[in-house]
Parts: sequence; C-alpha cells; structure tokens
Amino acid sequence: MSNENNSPAKLASEQALAAIYKCLKNRQSFLLEAGAGAGKTYSLVEALRFLITEHGLKLSKNHQRIACITFTNVAKEEIEARTDRNPLIFCDTTHAFCWSLVGGFQKQLRQIIPTMSNWSEKLKEIESIGERIVEYSLGFRSVTDDRISIHHDDVIPIMISLMENEKFRRIVTDKHPFILIDEYQDTDADWIQAIKDKFLGQSNSPLFGFFGDHWQKIYGNGCGHIEHSALTRIAKEANFRSVPIIVDCLNKMRPDLPQQVEKLDEVGSVQIFHTNNWPGQRQTGQHWNDDLPSDDAHSALQNVLSRIKTDGWDLSENNTKILMLTHRGLAKEQGYASLPSVFRYNDAFTKKDDECIAYFIDKLEPACEAYKERKFGQMFEALGGKIPAIQAIEDKMIWANAMNQLLTLREEGTVGQVIEHLRKARHPRLPDVIETRKNQLENFDKNAGDAMPNSLSEFEKLLAIPYKEIICLATYLSGYSPFETKHGVKGAEFENVLVVVGRGWNQYNFNEMFELAQNSTIPTDRHDAYERNRNLFYVTCSRPKRRLALLFTQKLSNRALGTLENWFGASTIQALNF
Repeated sequence: MSNENNSPAKLASEQALAAIYKCLKNRQSFLLEAGAGAGKTYSLVEALRFLITEHGLKLSKNHQRIACITFTNVAKEEIEARTDRNPLIFCDTTHAFCWSLVGGFQKQLRQIIPTMSNWSEKLKEIESIGERIVEYSLGFRSVTDDRISIHHDDVIPIMISLMENEKFRRIVTDKHPFILIDEYQDTDADWIQAIKDKFLGQSNSPLFGFFGDHWQKIYGNGCGHIEHSALTRIAKEANFRSVPIIVDCLNKMRPDLPQQVEKLDEVGSVQIFHTNNWPGQRQTGQHWNDDLPSDDAHSALQNVLSRIKTDGWDLSENNTKILMLTHRGLAKEQGYASLPSVFRYNDAFTKKDDECIAYFIDKLEPACEAYKERKFGQMFEALGGKIPAIQAIEDKMIWANAMNQLLTLREEGTVGQVIEHLRKARHPRLPDVIETRKNQLENFDKNAGDAMPNSLSEFEKLLAIPYKEIICLATYLSGYSPFETKHGVKGAEFENVLVVVGRGWNQYNFNEMFELAQNSTIPTDRHDAYERNRNLFYVTCSRPKRRLALLFTQKLSNRALGTLENWFGASTIQALNF
C-alpha cells in the first residue's frame, strides 16, 4: 500500500498550498484552479488559517475582517465549522456579502433603485422614494409607507453600481483587505467583471483569491474562466476522490491539468455502453434526433443495470448514483409526466429556466419541507428572507394555518390552486413575477382574435397540472440531476456512478461535443455550446470514487466514438445487443 503522507496527490496539494502562501505573503492576487476531487475547500480553509496566523493581530487592531464568499449556504456552514467560526472571518454568500457593504449607503440606494428596470412598475405606486429606508430582508420587492424591500436579484447590480464610486471602493478595501471567493466559476459574471475592472491591478485594492475550476461551470450566469494580468494562476494537480483508472480518463480528457492520485494501487472500473446496434426507428425532432424511443431507452437502462450488478456493483442508494443527462421517458417514471407537454423546452423545468418552476423548486418546496420538520428558521431562509420577529400568537397562527393549508394543497390540489392560495394568504408571499403572470392571464381576452403569447400559454397549462408533479420533479432534481450534485458538500461524490446520456436538452448534444473534441480548435460559433456540454460531461464523470459507467441512448457517430476511445480506452467500450 502507498504511504498516504507521501502520496502523489498529497505532494501536489502541498505544492499548490506553497504557491498560495507565497501569493498571500507578497500580496499578490491569485486564482487556484482545482479540478474535480482536488480538495479545493481544504486549500481555501488553509489559506484562511494562514492569513489569521500572519495578519490576525493587525486585522483585529484595525477592525478588519477577511471576506470569504461562498456560492451556497451549505458551503458557508462547512467553512465556518472548519475555521471554528473565527470572528476575523466574514463568511457568507455573495448576496449577503454585497448587502453587508451596500446596505449603509441609503442615500445612494434611493438614487439607484429608480434607475433599475425591474422597479419601474412597483415605483408607480408612489410619488417618490423620499426618505424611505431600503432593506434586504423579505427577498421580494415591496414598498410601504416607510420602507422599500429589494429583491434578491437587485443586490449584485446595486453592488456593481456602487463600485463605480472611488470612496465606496476604499471602504471595501478598509473593511476587507483580503477577499477569497469560493466556486469562482459560478459567481455572477457581471460582478466578476466589475472586480476585474475596478480592483484587480489597482493600488489600494484588496487581495483577491479565486478558488474553483472553470471546467466545472455548469450554471448559465457564472463567469467561467477568469483571465487577468494581475492574477497568478495556481494549478492544484491532485485528485483525492477517484481511483487511478478514473483519474487516467479525466487526465486524457483534460491534459492541461493532470491530476495525481492518492493511492496508486486502488482498483476500480470504467465501462461505456452504446446503443448504435439498435435496429429500430430512432426519435426525430430538433432536440430528440437519434435518441431511442422511451420504452427502448428504459430497456437499455435495465440491461446495463443488470450487467453492472453482475460485475459486482452495489446498486443501493448509499453506494450508487444514477445521473440522467436525458429526459424523455424519465418524466413518466419519476412522476411528472405532464410537464414535458406544458413547456416547449425541457430546460424550462429540468434546469428551472421557467420562473414559476424555479420558485417552486428552489424556494417553496424547501420551505414546505422545513416547515414539516418544524425547522422554522430554515423555512424563512429558503423563502429568501431573514427570519421575521414573529412574537404575537396571532401572527404565529396566521403562518401555521396558511402553511397547513398549503401542505394539503401540495398533495391534493393543482398548481393553480397552490398559486391562488399563496395569492390570498400571502404567507408566504407570491413572487411578483408569478402575480404579474397570473394577472396577465386573467386579463387576456381570448375572444379578441390575438394569439396568446407562449409564456402565457405555458403558464395556463401549468396551472392545470397536479402540484404533486412539482414535488416529484423536486425529488428528481435532488436525486438524479447533475445540476444538483456539484455543490453538495458530502453528496458530491459517490462510490459508483452510472451516467445515462441522451437527448432532450435544447442546450446539450453530447455527440456533437465529442465530434468537436477531435478538432485542434473549436469554431467560434460553437465554443460556448462545446464548453457547456464538455463541462457537464466532466462534472458527471468525475463524481465516482471507484466505478464509472456511461450509457448512451443517443446514437454516436464514428468520430464521437473515436473521442470516447481516446479518453476512456477502446477496451472500455461495448455495444449493447438488441
């Protein structure tokens, strides 16, 4: 057995950490590129500890704090726990960090808000903002006699606007001389650009440390790769997660960031299954072309599950994760059969592009689950606001009655009934965007001869489906979607992973990505699509510790198969027989 203390991965990690320490000593901003399984959070925590050791006394004397900005509250909680909640560290999400800085600039906030397009309708309700206090506590836009509550989506644009002000930038530096950003690639692109324009390379600016991996950018508004002459790039060439056979494949996929493993003698397996031998008529259509029909795709999946079980896989949920890069046929199995017929594009519900779906999955469902478990603080946090000071018994009863009715409607009612309940009870508050869409639908005259806009037509169909399908979709997204695994702290890696790759995503065509990967350069007009597909594929293939299997229900060209052979080896690829 290898000595863990001198493992190749450990040595690579130490080299990266030494480079981070050098940058911190020299007050040089840097970017740590840490591939899958590299131990990015470990490096971030060690950087925080180094700064406290080196600068703790001075920071405390000057009433300054190190800012550590996270992508999720889960990451925030982990980093706080691993740094013993040191008071010298301000650790919070991007929005919380930004609001901590801009919230005190009330006069400027009252000047900025009227210039924001999303506020034009809401501000028509009043003559002027006047001296109203601007707050960020409710998570939605609201105007009262003495207060204005901003939306979650308002915070970063306000921060960017204030960064134009030199005095504001000096205050940021005075408060936080060191700013470390976790998961930089998924951080808002406009904000990162503002940091590049206003801070990096400028005198009297904070030292920035960016921790992440641009190959793991799988969300639309993230900045992805960051380049700047004032940044020192540090590569962390380690993988503490996966066995050598999987890491070898990742290194062939990504030769510019070769990873070293922790244990050279650990065994595992990689298997690729394709369905090119299927003799029937494949699906047609822009987003489904060349995929298997639903029933046959299901049969292929059962075939592969039987094979890998025979090969020794433990298929229990605790040991094996199935990640689906396909959707047709799964909707019925997972319990949301109506949703594909509601929306023109599956991304509306599979990636929560539709604002109603995003609200249900990201806010309402987590809030309901928290309420059922009597975790009321988590409930309000899920809804996007601070915990309100509910003292009166009457207020508590209003919330309890509203939530109890909501729980019943979730199980027995339609989406429309749930929305109508939220609209009337206002506990929790229905988002403005859904309220507006409901009003537009009610005011639309179907007898006037005008065609109903697609957005309203989809919304009308959505109202009629059982809300239970939304619950099933939420279960799917938390269990099978690759978009929900990457930012989990402990849930992001699994003993075994089976990835089912097919069509049905209007932004994804993996056969085309494999074909483009053979090119020495990617055509400019295909570059974004290529990276989007490549990153998602890399994220899913890098999840397992020991065993990886891929099933392609989409027909693969010879050129695409050639890429798979280059990355995984010809011996791993086998055709399913039908």
